[in-house]
Amino acid sequence: MDYPIIIQGGLGAGVSNWLLAKAVARAGQLGVVSGTALDSILVRRLQEGDPEGHRRRALEHFPVPELAQRVVAKYFIPGGKAATASYKRVPAYTATPSLALQQLTVMGNFVEIFLAKEGHEGVVGMNYLEKIQMPNLASIYGAMLAGVDYVCMGAGIPREIPGILDSLVHHQEVSLKLLVEGAAGADEYRMQFDPQKVIGGALPPLRRPLFLAIIASATLAVSLARKASGKVDGFVVEGATAGGHNAPPRGPLQLSENGEPVYGPKDEVDLQKIKDLGRPFWLAGSYGSREQLIRALELGAQGVQVGTAFAFCRESALAENVKRQLLGKTLAGEGEVFADPIASPTGFPFKVCRLEGTLSQEEVYAARPRVCGLGYLRHVYKKPDGSLGYRCPAEPVDAYVRKGGQVEDTIGRKCLCNSLLANIGLPQRQQAGYVEKPLVTAGDDFHGLAQFAGNDAFSYSAEEVIRHLLPCCPPEKVPPRRNLRSAGAQGATGETRLQQDERPQDRPTEPG
Repeated sequence: MDYPIIIQGGLGAGVSNWLLAKAVARAGQLGVVSGTALDSILVRRLQEGDPEGHRRRALEHFPVPELAQRVVAKYFIPGGKAATASYKRVPAYTATPSLALQQLTVMGNFVEIFLAKEGHEGVVGMNYLEKIQMPNLASIYGAMLAGVDYVCMGAGIPREIPGILDSLVHHQEVSLKLLVEGAAGADEYRMQFDPQKVIGGALPPLRRPLFLAIIASATLAVSLARKASGKVDGFVVEGATAGGHNAPPRGPLQLSENGEPVYGPKDEVDLQKIKDLGRPFWLAGSYGSREQLIRALELGAQGVQVGTAFAFCRESALAENVKRQLLGKTLAGEGEVFADPIASPTGFPFKVCRLEGTLSQEEVYAARPRVCGLGYLRHVYKKPDGSLGYRCPAEPVDAYVRKGGQVEDTIGRKCLCNSLLANIGLPQRQQAGYVEKPLVTAGDDFHGLAQFAGNDAFSYSAEEVIRHLLPCCPPEKVPPRRNLRSAGAQGATGETRLQQDERPQDRPTEPG
């Protein structure tokens, strides 16, 4: 198979959108869409008026037109909502989501992959977090309906996902074990998803995407290779210098003088053990330079995953004012990336760009009323009566404690859900009038962005990033662009993605 050398990382919520993934795929590498909060992003883009009509155009190709028409009718606002108006919210996920929410999630993921793949033959992937479990089944199915080539997943142990991909090829019902706080050993809580009930039947088989597990240890790679429910096609080995969520250090947490987690020898990955598995792997975390790409190839990697360089390129959805301000800081030798051990409600360290006016500054965050209006990072917990509840360390403290949480777990926690949507120009205006502020994440490569700036210190393209990195590769290592699609072309059935003329137009649908 012809695998890409460069994987564009999944960035925040919506930063790596369809436009960025398409630009990378057109340049012959793996463009990746972030799969976080795509139901909310679709709804908010429609309420902004969908100015260029991209999302409505994509929804016209959804295999069940009446469901797409219903979403457009409910959320689309011609000309966009008033600047002072709040966005209509999407209900938060539970273990038993409504049919309408599952349908919306399927469509949100379908739209991004459809647009990312439109008009070229490159390969496109989707990045999901194991930590955000509840939307994942509907999300993966929506991406597969649009012909996604790769599914990448980290922030946990995605042991069940390969088998789920196999089943969704044939539109079969699937389930996923939920991580439930307080559950006893005999407890079994599972999330169910039935494509037949959600969008109807009579669809032809789909193509299985390749599955890449994002890992931080050889032990996890070996475990997934042996015990996953289906084939793990490769690994992205991500170090602690990468942006976004990082795996916590092994052993007791120790902090440096400036309050960041300390990683030691136990956190170093044994690449030989991963090579011995005989599957391609990519290195991530400060590999966004020619020198580091050369090093990765010498270590036996297929290539690298690069995030930070793409996060600040022209095609990313990061709000333009935030992007320019941060680029100006790094090009001036200023700015700081801080591995915050407590910011994320997930409990994983989270890399934050410290910049005036963002939630990374405590005095700014202190002015924010604690509101949990989206709930993607809520924890599922077992109530005394055996039913499930939902709580988030970043929600109002009284509510969290009332649900059995410990008050000390709320200290320093930040609402990533709302702030990450503010990063892409979709900040919610809360009832009290507070407008959500951005919280931007980047890896340690943030300080090396000057290498891509060229003559314009404030603008560079995704293609320029790739051109800058790839000349170091010997010709035999650079796969021909026209053949890259073959890496994800064969799946459990070998079928191609659903063709437009194969989409049934008169299928009965469930209400939603």
